[in-house]
Amino acid sequence: MILSQAIAQLKFTKQSLRFGLKYSLLSSSILFCLQHGHAQQQSAIETENVVNQKDVVQLETVVVTATRREQSLQKVPVAVSILGGRDLDEKQQNSLEAIVKEVPSVNFNATSTNKDSSLFIRGIGTISTSPGVEPSVSTVIDGVVLSRPGQATLDLLDIDRIEVLRGPQGTLFGKNSTAGVVSIVTKNPTEHPSGYVDAYLTDDHEQRIKLGASGALIPGILKANVNALLSHYEGNVYNYYSGKNVNGYTTQGVRSKFEYNPSDNLTLGLSLDYVHKESNAPLGVLVSSDNTDYIQTIAPVVASQQNRTVNSREETVNDTNQGISLSADWFLDQHQISSITALRQWKNVQSPNYNYLPQATTQFALLYDRGEVDSRQFSQELRIASLGDGFVNYVAGLYFSKNNNDEKTQRYAHWYDTGTQAYADDYALALFGTKSTNYAVFGEGTWNLSDRLRLITGLRITRDELSYYHQRNSTIPAALVSRNSIRSSVANSGSTSETGVSGRTGVQFDISSNINTYFTYSRGYKGPAYNVYFNMRNIDTPVIDPETSNSYELGLKSQWLNNKLRLNLAAFYTEYENYQANFRVVDSGGGISTRLINAGEVSTKGIELDGTYQINPNLRLNLAVANIRARIDHFQCPPADSACPNVNGKPLPNSPDWKLNAQVSRYIPIANNRRIELSSQYSWQSKTQFDIGQNEQTIQPPYGIWNASIGLNDTASDWKIALLIRNVLNKSYNARLATASYGLFRNVPRDDERYFGLSFRKDF
Repeated sequence: MILSQAIAQLKFTKQSLRFGLKYSLLSSSILFCLQHGHAQQQSAIETENVVNQKDVVQLETVVVTATRREQSLQKVPVAVSILGGRDLDEKQQNSLEAIVKEVPSVNFNATSTNKDSSLFIRGIGTISTSPGVEPSVSTVIDGVVLSRPGQATLDLLDIDRIEVLRGPQGTLFGKNSTAGVVSIVTKNPTEHPSGYVDAYLTDDHEQRIKLGASGALIPGILKANVNALLSHYEGNVYNYYSGKNVNGYTTQGVRSKFEYNPSDNLTLGLSLDYVHKESNAPLGVLVSSDNTDYIQTIAPVVASQQNRTVNSREETVNDTNQGISLSADWFLDQHQISSITALRQWKNVQSPNYNYLPQATTQFALLYDRGEVDSRQFSQELRIASLGDGFVNYVAGLYFSKNNNDEKTQRYAHWYDTGTQAYADDYALALFGTKSTNYAVFGEGTWNLSDRLRLITGLRITRDELSYYHQRNSTIPAALVSRNSIRSSVANSGSTSETGVSGRTGVQFDISSNINTYFTYSRGYKGPAYNVYFNMRNIDTPVIDPETSNSYELGLKSQWLNNKLRLNLAAFYTEYENYQANFRVVDSGGGISTRLINAGEVSTKGIELDGTYQINPNLRLNLAVANIRARIDHFQCPPADSACPNVNGKPLPNSPDWKLNAQVSRYIPIANNRRIELSSQYSWQSKTQFDIGQNEQTIQPPYGIWNASIGLNDTASDWKIALLIRNVLNKSYNARLATASYGLFRNVPRDDERYFGLSFRKDF
């Protein structure tokens, strides 16, 4: 099928995916019911499994695909954090947002709508709502790169592991990975029949159930799995206007994989996934305000640091994320040829209420939107990788992607006109979007100069073609463009193209069989962008220059005490030029707007530690610490900004200087193959600035969250029941702080207060 046909057929993706997923669910369920015997095939890649034979206790070898080939974590010259799928299931962590407490180098830019949320690694991430900007942190699912930052908020289902690659990874993972990569690897089908049921219930009315089945449809030739998710949460913010809780969600999802082996050296795969989520997070919850009239208008809301109430029209987000991918792996004598072809679609409909009001008054307008996103992408990657341990081990490939992003935003303003002494309405409709095409050729090789010394070289050449369109029809006359945050009618379009180079070079040296060191230099590249958004003006039409980075990293990976103790260290320094970010601008007339700019030069440097100590078969300690200083070196003020602050030397947003995660896991064996499992986890971070403009009100003070659990596990019958306590010390904190016209507002996180959960899992 030619590319234009493939893109045209994206509008039929939802129906075809639903049919395919229903078929896979039916076939796998029949397989599960008819085949005899119950045998669970454990994944060969579990992050913290223990080998215990003849009283020898060791940490199991962790295998990753960080270099597009399977390698031991301790041998790969990249700073990588691994999160096992089973461990995430036991903690009931079901989204990428949850990993920020597990991996100290990762942070999350939280907003009320997932369209504008994004991941940060080592202090660098995407601060923009424009569809013309790529994420700095690349999210990859089974080798398929997601094109928009908001897609990274998807729910996790049937995860084998998550690999967090820290620092620029542009050589092998593409140009939109200048800060790092979050690679999600889902579970493959098993040959033997297996299945599971995982249920979760909390005392504040969150419910979740996951179930799945796997096995051979044709023994030795065709196998499949299917997994389903249903979840609901009422929310932890009370809305006086509607009389019910908000900040909750309802999710339904299905994922299925088929694996076909027509011969011993050829494997074909088909993956389908569909997740639909409805949520109602408020745009903001009032923390403080000096406007007494506004406080009276939203009463009985009482502003405070721990406020969890609003009085406003309900805000909703309707989100659908779905995709289909075809993979092929052909094994030759000395090489593996791999192909991944994928179609994905992301639809998002949101209804934010900007003035946080239940209704308009003579003093305050009611301003709200209905925004629609339709993002479609097609990608094709072809790779060849060497097998075995020759003088040079390499991977090379070609990549192509085409992305269409269309958005529709309708904005309404209901306000009191003092001239006519009557309420009036303003309205505007904007249609805008982008089209991008990306071509790349890449390769990376490891030259084995000796048994202990290796040279690393890699290069990627990328060609970007980007265009945009924007048209807004408005009832606002040109003379009153600042009224109610709706600007006058306008139409613009443009296009650009760039060729960028990224790559990596370095050396790797084995001090001993258990101690490995490396030093690398990486060049990162993120392509050009346009500031395309609802209130786009003529001043926003110039292209935003590509963002580039130069990164230096020194790493040490080691195992001690007969492989009971694993200690990995990384020290890095990275400079970014033409950093792409949104910045709040005050124009000459006093109007405030948000513009995408090349913010200038920023840098990030620090030290990261990952440690695991398996003291004995029943006691394990984990510690991860990151000291990262992400700073603005030279800020480039936007043109015509009448009040640009001096932010040089100040921290980048969403990046605390210190973060740590410590966990103790204790197992107490009891009779009949059962054991009690105790877990205690503590995550802490230093103060965090949420605003690149360095607003003193938007600083989150240091805080720590303590989670704990106690469970009973029957290893013979493969079931486990556990009591989970989240936020034991009942510590309130902010997922985000932002100022608006009437005060300071916060986003309330899921674990803003203590709650209890009961989980049950049965494996078949």
